[in-house]
Amino acid sequence: MKTVVTGCCGFPTARGKYYGVFKTVELQNTFYDLPSVEWASNIRREAPQGFSFAVKAWQVITHPSTSPTWKKMRKKPGGDPGGYGFLKPSRENIQALEKTLEVAKALDAFIIVFQTPASMPFNQDVVKWVDEFFEQAVSMSGGIKYGWEPRGEWARALVLRELLSKHGVIHVTDLLRTRPVFHGGLVYTRLHGLGEGEVNYSYKYTDRDLEELALTLKSMDFNTAYVLFNNVSMLNDASRFKHVCGKVMQGEARVE
Repeated sequence: MKTVVTGCCGFPTARGKYYGVFKTVELQNTFYDLPSVEWASNIRREAPQGFSFAVKAWQVITHPSTSPTWKKMRKKPGGDPGGYGFLKPSRENIQALEKTLEVAKALDAFIIVFQTPASMPFNQDVVKWVDEFFEQAVSMSGGIKYGWEPRGEWARALVLRELLSKHGVIHVTDLLRTRPVFHGGLVYTRLHGLGEGEVNYSYKYTDRDLEELALTLKSMDFNTAYVLFNNVSMLNDASRFKHVCGKVMQGEARVE
């Protein structure tokens, strides 16, 4: 039987209250300023048994030092600034991944999600370095899965399926916009709102939207699907989706 697990990108309410409603969360603070291993261990102990963590990869691996998001970092990483971002197989990126993995392992996280910006260039050189990056990353993973949410030209690249399937990396998409080209039995969707552009965080999902999402999942072949809402009204929308999904699935999937 399929399993559909719903949650939010970040804690939109007190953690104790959140744990009582959902069984998964995608941590967002790991993107802006990578927290300490001690913090991660404390959060793992605090969460109930059976609760699962996803980790959004530290931004220095996916976003170059010129990215506006770097301005929000309190402590910038060392090394060559040019070695960071865009999934380069550089010493700087690999060291940043090692630190991200330490935090993820302390959380007993099941996945690390790399979200690359639309500004990431697409050409044969970049294809080669992404291939090399994931080859190294998989060898370091210790069993933690990787997901990649590309934006811009990379989101439409024909080579994407080949790269993802080669390394067993899950294609992370917004299922109300795009189906994944590879998921290996584990679907991971991040919902950023509908409308023009790739994100619309102020969007509030309608019942019809949520039913369409549930019907899409019902039509797909997978073992487990993680549905993570990433909009202003995510707490309410995620709660409503659990109810809608349960009705649509009608016993064909366990909805959590």
